[in-house]
Amino acid sequence: MLSFETNTDAIPIELVRKSDFEPWLAEQSEKVQNLVSRAEFKAAANRYVEITDEAGQLERVIAGIGNAPNHKSLGALPSALPHGAYAIGNPPKEDFYEMALGWGLGSYRFTSYRPNDEHQPRVLHLDPAYQQVQDEVDTIGLVRDLINTPASDMLPHHLEAEVRRVATRHDADLNVVLDKALLKQGFRTIYTVGQASASEPRLMDLTWGNPDDPKLTILGKGVCFDSGGLDLKTATGMRSMKKDMGGAATALGLADLVMRRQLPVRLRLLIPAVENAVAGNAYRPGDVIRTYKGLTVEIGNTDAEGRLILCDALALASEEKPELMVDFATLTGAARSAVGTEISAMFSNSDEVASGIEEAARELDDPVCRLPLYNGYRPGLRSPVADLCNIASFSEGGAITAALFLEAFVDATRWVHYDINAFNTKSRPAHPIGGEAMGMRATYRYIDQSFNR
Repeated sequence: MLSFETNTDAIPIELVRKSDFEPWLAEQSEKVQNLVSRAEFKAAANRYVEITDEAGQLERVIAGIGNAPNHKSLGALPSALPHGAYAIGNPPKEDFYEMALGWGLGSYRFTSYRPNDEHQPRVLHLDPAYQQVQDEVDTIGLVRDLINTPASDMLPHHLEAEVRRVATRHDADLNVVLDKALLKQGFRTIYTVGQASASEPRLMDLTWGNPDDPKLTILGKGVCFDSGGLDLKTATGMRSMKKDMGGAATALGLADLVMRRQLPVRLRLLIPAVENAVAGNAYRPGDVIRTYKGLTVEIGNTDAEGRLILCDALALASEEKPELMVDFATLTGAARSAVGTEISAMFSNSDEVASGIEEAARELDDPVCRLPLYNGYRPGLRSPVADLCNIASFSEGGAITAALFLEAFVDATRWVHYDINAFNTKSRPAHPIGGEAMGMRATYRYIDQSFNR
């Protein structure tokens, strides 16, 4: 964890860049040289050497940061070092924000159901000038907590409560269209997907900021649990589906960070929230739904439900023609086949926006890979009885055809669509196993650079 209070007893950490290792080592005492040699320390990121005093007490830590320091450079230390208070003795002028962020992200623990009373934190004491680091740590922690929470405690009504907490914190307005009211207002796909659940489907619409500022709209897929519907998933496929609201969690986290940082935008956050459950009133393969935009959609598969709830929200968002519209969704397994679990698949109808996000992603090591909105695949979404089918007639390129389906509901707006995993399948520095805010930091960097001038 991070602290912005001075602690004179904090154990100093000396950072060593890999390229500076040899001259640095030559200046050290024989004792330090021997300890460094014994530890086979070469200043690689997250490698460290403990230096003790004559009484055997930890006196200081020498930590490697590699040659390209970023948020991962110190991200493993909060789990590796002895518990206690630490401070960076030689903070670099560049990259230190990212390294401090990595310490905060690496300190994350999800303890809602199994508190670890024996765990004692490794606290990094920072100069108050770096206070803004805590914004990102808290926001990403929120995203991770929401995704890690099981569906028994994160159904649509629970997710609404979390959105309300964020709205109240920032004095934002929140309107919720609930259950049968969705039908009255034309949001039939959201209602239809969620009607079989005991927790009613809903569309959350949060607004914040000066109405005269540029309009930024963020959307997130909020399928709080996905059984697959009548096209039922396997037991293995269903096991991780508490994370199917990871897009909504990421969208909420990004909106929270925008408001924390007071960016000069008129923010709108749209989260359709449902549980794709199985019951006598569940929607069926072959059903046809008239969407908010007026297009009709034939249901080819009830397990392709995320695009259905997003299509109504995207059509609503497009009406006011925002400057930028970004959606996050755990949409397809095909995206995982294409880019794996650690990279966010990204689609955009704007080369300028996509390039800006890709550049930010490289700078922040928040991996993003742009995939094409390839027009040649559009015919696969045709239906003999409706305007569109919610799945393509062929299985290849599933992430692309899903994105093309969504694009049909986007009008005259710069738009970015993320197909994310929202989950770390293994622990890495600054990225413990479990829920993750994938693509969020790169997107925020692009938004900040574009709107905060």
